[in-house]
Amino acid sequence: MVADSLDVVIGVDTHRDAHALALAAAPSGALLLEAVVEASADGYRDALAFARAHARGRRAWAIEGTGCYGAGLARFLLARGERVLEVARPRREQRPGRGKSDALDALRAARSLLGREPLAALVDARRCVRCSPPARAPSAPAAAPSTSCAR
Repeated sequence: MVADSLDVVIGVDTHRDAHALALAAAPSGALLLEAVVEASADGYRDALAFARAHARGRRAWAIEGTGCYGAGLARFLLARGERVLEVARPRREQRPGRGKSDALDALRAARSLLGREPLAALVDARRCVRCSPPARAPSAPAAAPSTSCAR
């Protein structure tokens, strides 16, 4: 199981403007620490600094939405040698009466990774593009932001 090969999992609940992070101990899934970072280059650097400071040892990132709001973070982390895996967002009907909490969703993301079989497939950075603006020449007009991933 994944829990046997890691010390910490960083679960990430992604959104357009900010990402919630939850550090979970392996194999217990116990919450160690939470944080919120901006969904920007500065926020991605903050997330990695947070992990380096508080999630030492063998770690992996369990990110919801690596093809959408989490695409930038996933690419950033992969480029820096981090282990990044995508986890499915929980369906609303699977959590009746529990309400919505970004911190809780980040912890669920981390815990969902701990129950998996050994790490096999990391996120493919080339796939992390659906909601990211396309590359453009300096003189080209900026592309309109994508709205296909609104929650």
